[in-house]
Amino acid sequence: MFQGTVALSLDAKGRIAIPARHRDALVPDGAPLVITAHPHRCLLVYPQAVWAPIREKVAAMPGLDPATATVKRLLVGYAQEEELDAAGRVLVAPSLRQWAALEKQLWLVGVGSHYELWSDAGWQQQQAAMLALDSGALPAGFESLAL
Repeated sequence: MFQGTVALSLDAKGRIAIPARHRDALVPDGAPLVITAHPHRCLLVYPQAVWAPIREKVAAMPGLDPATATVKRLLVGYAQEEELDAAGRVLVAPSLRQWAALEKQLWLVGVGSHYELWSDAGWQQQQAAMLALDSGALPAGFESLAL
């Protein structure tokens, strides 16, 4: 279970340091992690074992529907397997950095089965959207959630 939000910095070589407290769950036994694009202009960061069945489901979708083909290209086409180096850093491919408009300041956001990686500007927009929510705008199912 991935949760919490942490500020990260992108180094000059396009790498981020994964915080030590998240490494064991994200890269068990040194397995690669997978980073891919999300339609909301952030990146998704998955342990390889969690990504594999998602990739298979997406790849099995019909390819002749234009919208489905576009999403397949985005999720599977941008997917990159990366390994952490000895210092716990992982390279974010230039194409992915461009997709998510990543610059120096980033945000790693746990959302359950994976992390999202946001640019500072993108994360600020998400926070503004969260503040704009009122109880009438909650998605179905959340209005009855007891916290």
